[in-house]
Amino acid sequence: MAIRVLLLTQWFDPEPTFKGIVFARELVRQGFEVEVLTGFPNYPGGKVYPGYRIKLLQREVIDGVRVTRVPLYPNHDQSAIKRVLNYASFAASSVVYGLFMARRPDVIYAYHPPLTVGITAGLLRLLRRVPVVYDIQDMWPDTLRATGMVNNARALSAVAAVCQWVYRRVDHIAVLSPGFKRLLLERGVPEAKVEVIYNWADEVALASPHGQPPTSFPGPDQFRVLFAGNMGKAQALDAVLEAAVLLQARHSRVCFVLLGGGVEVGRLKQRAADLQLRNVVFLPPVPMSEVGALLNAADTLLVHLRKDPLFEITIPSKTQAYMAVGKPLLMAVDGDAAGLVAQSGGGVVVESEDPTALADAADALAAMPPDALAAMGNQAQRYYREQLALKVGVAKFGAIFTRLANRSKFR
Repeated sequence: MAIRVLLLTQWFDPEPTFKGIVFARELVRQGFEVEVLTGFPNYPGGKVYPGYRIKLLQREVIDGVRVTRVPLYPNHDQSAIKRVLNYASFAASSVVYGLFMARRPDVIYAYHPPLTVGITAGLLRLLRRVPVVYDIQDMWPDTLRATGMVNNARALSAVAAVCQWVYRRVDHIAVLSPGFKRLLLERGVPEAKVEVIYNWADEVALASPHGQPPTSFPGPDQFRVLFAGNMGKAQALDAVLEAAVLLQARHSRVCFVLLGGGVEVGRLKQRAADLQLRNVVFLPPVPMSEVGALLNAADTLLVHLRKDPLFEITIPSKTQAYMAVGKPLLMAVDGDAAGLVAQSGGGVVVESEDPTALADAADALAAMPPDALAAMGNQAQRYYREQLALKVGVAKFGAIFTRLANRSKFR
């Protein structure tokens, strides 16, 4: 008889989310019976998606996966009170459904953030005696502090206390990096309770890319270093512009292609113009289905984050996407992300926010023979397939679900 898993997540398809239908579908393929408990789709705009309206309960089937939606207060603006209402309303609705309406699962999987999902999972475990696997994708309160989302010391302390309550209540914790695990151990979580399960990429979109690079995309006479994704303060892309200044002065054939949107795009474009950079190209964001074509057209793929203790234990999701397409990585992030690339042999690692090191590494890659670059990209792709792929990660979750479900039956 298949093990029944309740996936508890505030965000789910058609919302952009990491552990969404792809995760649920693969669990079903691997032999689990899955029900998703989620809200009505409203992220990231805070408006309920067309075709949906908030009501007491809605059940649907997406790609063979049963999805149950419960009401919440739709919001995703900068108001702290409205954001709390958004989180708390889903937590309250999911507790009611989980206690009184859901068929009893064998195990609950809870996706964090937000922390309120962890509270729901802890209460369901306490009252229904169902084991819980807690998947931490964002370390609270550290991220709240680092991003400036919450600055009040008392509020941060309260969040930390609730996190500790959740950690004690759940049966197993999955984290996305060794650094997350180290931090939890420092905070008193038993080592046997924590497992590192790396994130995977959107393999379907990357494997069948649509579209062609735009005419503004640099030609093969240049060495194209592509950064794809959000351009915010956390990415610290001024260091890339400063590296471009150095490379332009050297008459290097390296050029940087910055693909995506974000709050810093306008300022970065203006600064590049002020510096008269001819080796930096900005491209607007494209759908995920078209990203693969641009990644494949580049010569190497860049990851960059500013220096911050939190980012030393973070592995940006673009890392896995870059590795999956089989291109060499230029990793300018300190800590766990750098360790992953070094271990794979699929790229070059430099210190974050160091324009000289970045320029030197890009020049060195540009000087490599094409077959050596291809071999490096193949190494990255091989490592992804063996260690990070969807089926590998889901199998690890499946092993945890099976162990907890069996242990629970024999109590």
